[in-house]
Amino acid sequence: MSRRYDSRTTIFSPEGRLYQVEYAMEAIGHAGTCLGILANDGVLLVAERRNTHKLLDDVMFSEKIYKLNDDLACSVAGITADANVLTNELRVIAQRYYFQYQEPIPCEQLVMTLCDLKQSYTQFGGKRPFGVSILYMGWDKHYGYQLYQSDPSGNYGGWKATCIGNNSAAAVSMLKQDYKEGETTLQSALALAIKVLNKTMDISKLTAEKVEIAKLTRENGKTRIKVLKQEEVEPLIKKHEEEEKKAAKEKKEKDQRDKAE
Repeated sequence: MSRRYDSRTTIFSPEGRLYQVEYAMEAIGHAGTCLGILANDGVLLVAERRNTHKLLDDVMFSEKIYKLNDDLACSVAGITADANVLTNELRVIAQRYYFQYQEPIPCEQLVMTLCDLKQSYTQFGGKRPFGVSILYMGWDKHYGYQLYQSDPSGNYGGWKATCIGNNSAAAVSMLKQDYKEGETTLQSALALAIKVLNKTMDISKLTAEKVEIAKLTRENGKTRIKVLKQEEVEPLIKKHEEEEKKAAKEKKEKDQRDKAE
């Protein structure tokens, strides 16, 4: 490049692009996959766990999914160190609101407040954008169950089903085909998430230790956020494998019948 338009965070290129933000998005494109699905009876977050070294001490509650307050949790794709800073900021924003107004922060207000901070990092010199995209799942008394996604640019949006990270475009096109609005339950969302991850993750076989699943539901007037254990994930993967084998067998038999005719 004759002029280094990417040497500063805040310099626009002649085409009107901020290259530093695009580089941050590129970093997220190489991160582990995270997908979120909004169901009638809850919200689901599923994340690919990449750091599965056998010498790692398993005291960490979760690698990719963070609880923010009683009604909100998020999943991150990108640079983990940046994610830690942002999740701590999200918790502080939520507690500040609770301290001031004596009620939990609405989901969108929390997302919007953090996105204002993210946007400021694309506007002022001496800082770089956070290399993290975040999926938020939450419940509030105004809009019920909600799913949001935010980007390093400070842009955010509400979704019924979406994906960030590696192979996200392929995952989103699968979700477009298979997601049934108004008919999706948490159980069918779990099956869909396993199916999408199995097709899009860069591994030969999906295993329970490679996946983190969290679901948000309401019980007795309280929000419940539960991260599934490996023993609970394994049956879901086995069920999906059995269905795949059954579908392949039926397809083979149909092809043989068509040939015979």
